[in-house]
Amino acid sequence: MWIRRELRVVSEQPHELPADRVVERLESRRDGLTVDEARRRLADRGENEIVSGGGRSPVDIFVAQFNSVLIWVLLAAAALSIWVGHAVDAVLIAIIVVANGIFGFVQDYRAERSLESLRELAAPTAAVRRAGEKREISATGLVPGDVIVLRGGDVVPADARLLEATDLEVDEAALTGESVPVAKSSDPVAAETPLAERKGMVYKGTSVTRGKGVAVVTETGMETEVGEIARELAATEETRTPLQDELDELGRNLGLGVLVLSAFVAPLLLLRGTDAVQAALTAVSLAVAAVPEGLPAVVTLTLALGVRQMSEENALVRRLPAVEALGAVDVICTDKTGTLTRGEMTVSRLWVNDAVVDLESDESEPTAVSSREERLLEIAALCNDATLDDGGDPTEQALLAAADRIGIDVAERRSENPRTGEVPFSSERKWMGTVHGDVGYVKGAPEVVVENCDRILTADGPKPLTDERCERVETTVRAFGDDALRVLAMAFREEPAGPDDLADGLTFVGLTGLIDPPRAEVADAIAETNRAGIDVKMVTGDNVRTARAIAESLGIGTTVLEGREVERMDDETLRERVAAVDVFARTSPEHKVRILQAMQGRGNDVAMTGDGVNDAPALKNADVGVAMGIRGTDVARQASDIVLLDDNYATIERAVERGRGIFDNVWKFVAYLLTANVAEVAIVFLASLYGYLILPAVQLLWINLLTDGLPALALGVDPVSGDVMERPPRDPDRGIIGRPMLGLIGGIGAVTTVVLLALMYYTLEGAAAVTPYAMTMVFTAFVFLEFAGLYVIRWLRETPMLSNPWLTAAVATSALLQLAVLYTPLNRYFGTVPLSPTDWGIITVVLAVTLPGYLAVAVLVRRLER
Repeated sequence: MWIRRELRVVSEQPHELPADRVVERLESRRDGLTVDEARRRLADRGENEIVSGGGRSPVDIFVAQFNSVLIWVLLAAAALSIWVGHAVDAVLIAIIVVANGIFGFVQDYRAERSLESLRELAAPTAAVRRAGEKREISATGLVPGDVIVLRGGDVVPADARLLEATDLEVDEAALTGESVPVAKSSDPVAAETPLAERKGMVYKGTSVTRGKGVAVVTETGMETEVGEIARELAATEETRTPLQDELDELGRNLGLGVLVLSAFVAPLLLLRGTDAVQAALTAVSLAVAAVPEGLPAVVTLTLALGVRQMSEENALVRRLPAVEALGAVDVICTDKTGTLTRGEMTVSRLWVNDAVVDLESDESEPTAVSSREERLLEIAALCNDATLDDGGDPTEQALLAAADRIGIDVAERRSENPRTGEVPFSSERKWMGTVHGDVGYVKGAPEVVVENCDRILTADGPKPLTDERCERVETTVRAFGDDALRVLAMAFREEPAGPDDLADGLTFVGLTGLIDPPRAEVADAIAETNRAGIDVKMVTGDNVRTARAIAESLGIGTTVLEGREVERMDDETLRERVAAVDVFARTSPEHKVRILQAMQGRGNDVAMTGDGVNDAPALKNADVGVAMGIRGTDVARQASDIVLLDDNYATIERAVERGRGIFDNVWKFVAYLLTANVAEVAIVFLASLYGYLILPAVQLLWINLLTDGLPALALGVDPVSGDVMERPPRDPDRGIIGRPMLGLIGGIGAVTTVVLLALMYYTLEGAAAVTPYAMTMVFTAFVFLEFAGLYVIRWLRETPMLSNPWLTAAVATSALLQLAVLYTPLNRYFGTVPLSPTDWGIITVVLAVTLPGYLAVAVLVRRLER
């Protein structure tokens, strides 16, 4: 750390200093440190490794499942039941609580077993110079001041300043988002140069794609750029979803309500002469009636079912609440490379004198081209160091693929035209050349190649390269660049004496435009998410021109803000700007987090997608972090809530639709549970004022288990409503229990209470105490009224009555179980008696009277919602 402190004191960083000055500052030499000095620095600095925070233990995960106010209220009710001698009630409550804990534990434990991904970034070995001697050592043994040797295929083992670079290119996409390998040199750059443009630096965890280099290590371990990201991830708290907060708030309110009711009712009953045990039993009954015991388990199971369905659609969910959180997302911040695009270079367009060819995206059929276009791609294939299957430089691979697509047999052409000389590519020269007998080929940057040409190949053969023709070439290069194409020029020379003759006297053939193309289905997916009221914004490390062109082609927009502009803004200014910006280009990890926080500061619920190490902090800070599963780094996957197994943006749109559908189902059964619980509390409370305990705790618990168990769980697989993606995102501040649900709960609860109290008085026939018959009638009628209310609530969400066979089976099973506690020896445990056909006729009349009241409430609620 002393090295970084020294550099900061003088306000100079390695990328802005000459290479030899960096070596001097690090008190090193070009032939490396001595073994003794390296050993001393290793003891002082520590090993070159990323220290992850370590995962939670299984015990911690299990205990965390019970950290909920609602669970605490249930446990308090169980303890109270034991105190008054109702052990059966306590056991039933305990079973529900433990089952909920097990469901949550299984899902969280699976997610926690993900790899310690930051360690995976470490290169296992490094080639290092020690006192002039080259040796292979463990990468963990590197220290600042070590001189390392880099070759094609190496993973960079530490942050380092280049001393020498020969044709060196490094793939930094995982760190910076840059879509193509970056050409490196040993030249210093300005102090304010963004990370992605520091050509004199290489960074830990990136990959060398070609060439070789020598560099002096400037930072190791947690002080590297990747280490800084790891430190930020460790300091980031897990984001809670709106549903988690709402359930906790519900638990607190219910707990307070139970205390208030019990504190009021128990003394009142004692004053009326009720014995202490009966008063305590009534208090327990109120507690059981007030708390929806099945809610935590049903929420967990419904989310788990959603997770399973989403995994079948290539979206792997790492945290259950993230499924529901998707329903509230109103902004998606997406990376470009590998997320919106295919993550691979492709030749999109060819240009030969005044003729443009768009290569077909369907590569299954050869593309018809003229002899000039074939000559262009023949040069691209022969003046090329890659092979079709070696996984080399992405640009050269793309050129070979284009040649193959138009029918050129690359292997045959190379065999017929063996290479007899070459001029290797360098970042300073910006071109490469090869000699094949009596012809030489050149490919490189257009501005450099054109300078070395005096003729141009036309349909009538080579013609002089006039100023007018040069201008047409330059215009085409600009047009290709505006379309986010990386442009390369091709030329040839007849009968060169050798490689040195390739620097002038060339005949210009044409241009190739390469691009990391958008995925075919992404534009439609973005349009669909926009129709759903969700803004899509690109946040990328790529350059402005490329980012804007890709964003425009996908329908995202063209308003761009660069990372360096973000740096100059304070938080308030950034919050004002982010809503109007479509593309954030040249962003660093710090920029991404600030952009995300600015949107959240405006009240947005943000999903962040990404695949690189640089995306990890923003993924973890987002309301929903979505990582790519194929191209994504392990770092990004571990920081995310959801992993796309097919790296397909369209999967996000399907996941949002699924998330909204799951929220609808959660809304349905929360409404279903609470309407019943409100009615239970009202009936027990009002009846107790007249000295009647009409529904004892065991019956209330049975009602909750019977009607809130299987039917509520079956609601979790209710089909998604057809209009779910035509609604705007839900406002998380309004919550599940907003005005519409409160109206529904109060209305249906009131109707149920009035009808069942009337039934109680009718069946009591003036008795001074509750009779088993009256208790059984109210108990049974309540069960079937809940079933009726369930279908009315589904109607509110435009769900067809018989569209869910699981629900039909669940209701039928629950009805049979209710009959079992009436007509089997189980009735002794529930205090019930068998009912006659006449009694069932009375219950049918009660249902017929109540259903119109339920529908009237539902119609009023629908109007309130709209």
